Amino acid sequence: MVRKRILDILKRRKQATVEELARQLDMAPVSVRYHLDILQGENLIEVGKIQREGSVGRPKQVYMLTGEAADYFPDNFAGLTSGLLRQMKSLLPAEQVQSAFCCLAQEMSRELIGGLAVNESLSQRMGRVVDFLNERGYFARWEEEASGQSALLHTSNCPYAGVAEQHRELCAMDLELMQNLTGKPCERVFSLAEKGNACTYRFLQGEDMLERVGSKIEFSY
Repeated sequence: MVRKRILDILKRRKQATVEELARQLDMAPVSVRYHLDILQGENLIEVGKIQREGSVGRPKQVYMLTGEAADYFPDNFAGLTSGLLRQMKSLLPAEQVQSAFCCLAQEMSRELIGGLAVNESLSQRMGRVVDFLNERGYFARWEEEASGQSALLHTSNCPYAGVAEQHRELCAMDLELMQNLTGKPCERVFSLAEKGNACTYRFLQGEDMLERVGSKIEFSY
């Protein structure tokens, strides 16, 4: 209960010293430090900048939330997203909905694909794709299959968790996104939405879609 209150205070204040937390909690600073050590060990808080009182005086540590602490606070993004998708699907024909998601996948990938080159090795290209996806929370990694004829891309986190199960158009959008990013046709062989451990995509080593247009991929819908 105390640690939850500490997280709530830091959420509202953005940062606080031990003494400030102790006053808010009506606790001794030494007791507050005990709970802060536990929260820091769980990677829910971190030490921020050092705060000094005036030009002299003992420096004080300032505590703030980490990114992982966000999971402890409610949000309605999943509900809002699901509601918007239901409205979109009720107002538009199915083919227009699918086209909209394909265009969105193209837009999402445009930042990376403009810099991909036809002569890049598989390792170079997949490394750049994995970095791109990880910056967006996919927890991606890739491997070359033993046959050497295909590569597997695994994403162990779904940015649309809680929504994709009811709106598989998001899964189709991600499949399109992976093709756009790599420039290679692919198939999804496992899916988080179907209780898999990851979404896994298989890319064949054959045709490279980048070769059609030089250094950029262009799709039309």
